[in-house]
Amino acid sequence: MKKSNHAAAVSSLSSRRSFLKTSAVAAAALALPRFSIGRSGPSPNDKINVACIGIGNRGFSVLSELMKDSRVNLVAFCDVDQVLVENTYARGAELRQNFALECAELPAVPLFRDYREMFARMAERIDAVTVCTPDHHHFPAAMWAVRHGKHVYVEKPLTHTVGEARALREAARSRGIVSQMGNQGRTTEGIRLMREWTQAGVLGDVREVHAWSPEFPERIFQRPASWPPPAQTPPPTLDWERWIGPAEMRPYHVSMAPLRWRGFWDFGSGMLGDWACHTLDGPFWALDLGAPVSVEASVDEVNDRITPRWAEVTYRFPARGDRPPVTMKWFEGNERKPPVPKNWEDLPTGPGLPERGMFMLGDKNTLFAPAGRPDSPRLLGTEAMNELKQNMPPKTIPRVKGGPVREWMNAIAGVGPMPGSNFEYAVPLTEMVLLGTVAVRTGKRIEWDAATGRITNDIALNNYVGISARDGWRV
Repeated sequence: MKKSNHAAAVSSLSSRRSFLKTSAVAAAALALPRFSIGRSGPSPNDKINVACIGIGNRGFSVLSELMKDSRVNLVAFCDVDQVLVENTYARGAELRQNFALECAELPAVPLFRDYREMFARMAERIDAVTVCTPDHHHFPAAMWAVRHGKHVYVEKPLTHTVGEARALREAARSRGIVSQMGNQGRTTEGIRLMREWTQAGVLGDVREVHAWSPEFPERIFQRPASWPPPAQTPPPTLDWERWIGPAEMRPYHVSMAPLRWRGFWDFGSGMLGDWACHTLDGPFWALDLGAPVSVEASVDEVNDRITPRWAEVTYRFPARGDRPPVTMKWFEGNERKPPVPKNWEDLPTGPGLPERGMFMLGDKNTLFAPAGRPDSPRLLGTEAMNELKQNMPPKTIPRVKGGPVREWMNAIAGVGPMPGSNFEYAVPLTEMVLLGTVAVRTGKRIEWDAATGRITNDIALNNYVGISARDGWRV
């Protein structure tokens, strides 16, 4: 990118700050958005007005997809970290230049540090909202959007607690909005093959699922040397009070923000929250697992503040019709992996299991999905895979082109179905994942009543299931 473009992007920050000071406060609009799943689609001159909450890291990936969509008009950004904002504007200008994009110039987009203020000032100008923040902000940001009748896209995991997820689903139902959780694997060819092969009986009866993931890399999470970590002065570019948001206020420490928050239970959801919505999404959908009846975990150390170095989580699901009960095991940590199944030697992946992966163990065949997302499934055993290739089940599930952001946009524009990871699907998946985090966080067995949304064997654990927020952040 030319220096002049970067300078223009950065210098425009003062004008965006001026916007925050001079914009008139508008009443929050509660009308349904202009675009809805029920209309036939926009006219050629219509644009979908999108506001983005959280525009760094994953937020920029979502923003870059929006920039490539000619139907999108970016109307507001919200982020508490000025460094991320400056990087985003610079990268956005470069993206426009490289792809000759025709979307609105990013420096003209109003910038907020508080999404509550954003909705108060300009809700009537917004059709749809993306939420790409740390986990503890997912629920309040998304709920503010839904209550204003805005279509919403939320990164995974959908919320920080099960109670938040259920409340968000009910609100989305009542407003009739188009929803999407950002677990990218749900739009892939691979996850569709998993479900089609499973439904066609290729695996036979599946009674066990094994999935595994390493520890967080140091760039994502560094364990504090002591607790509580010593108080530090926040960077002048970071609004710490707003970053903390609904969580309990505490002094800033560099081990928490930016980027490294996932291993802190008050802000993130551990490795399960980071990867299980990807890795376990395939078996969850292929087997129609629904809610578990129990969850338990073995961990290296029970700690209510930070995630453990390793964990083994066991979910148990009941029979579904004529399909048998399923035990799903999640192995977390660099030294924690499942037993190597038979026919593994047929795969040219080296002597041991890869860093991440998933097995669905059937009484006919075992399905293996390498890496963390359900992108490239195959059967174990050369003979079994060759036979499958010659007798491939029909493709009965519609395919998605362009990924989860475009799928969401198509539904809003009325030219596509409800997204595959809409809240009706994403909430049960998130619920399964977050029940696992409660077991890991407490080291206790959970017996779950999905009908009531309650833990029945230890009622004190329901404190981890409900909704809580400090004053000023309750929705």
